[in-house]
Amino acid sequence: QVQLVESGGGSVQAGGSLRLSCAASGSISENTCMAWFRQAPGKEREGVASIYSSFGNTNVADSVKGRFTISQDNARKTLYLQMSVLKPEDTAMYYCARGIVGYSSDYGLPCRPNYWGQGTQVTVSS
Repeated sequence: QVQLVESGGGSVQAGGSLRLSCAASGSISENTCMAWFRQAPGKEREGVASIYSSFGNTNVADSVKGRFTISQDNARKTLYLQMSVLKPEDTAMYYCARGIVGYSSDYGLPCRPNYWGQGTQVTVSS
């Protein structure tokens, strides 16, 4: 049974930083990946960043490249998203997901999600 629990969301002013965490349980295979997604009100869910759990290879969406960093702890039980230079357009519900390595055309990341967390809200004010 896979469970994903996000934390670390909140309200911040533009230019600020936040770090999201996702505590994961359940077994990991060599094809496991984890990723962050976000969904703003009235918009579709989009991929933010992904990591190949076994080797640590990462991918980051162009919209956040240079500002967001995805990482995992050594035990591969906790996923992080370090967000810096936040902008109002980063305001969204952020979701952690575990999936299988492979390109997802829906989300533009090499990680096909099949388990989702409940989400954590990030609000950036100007």
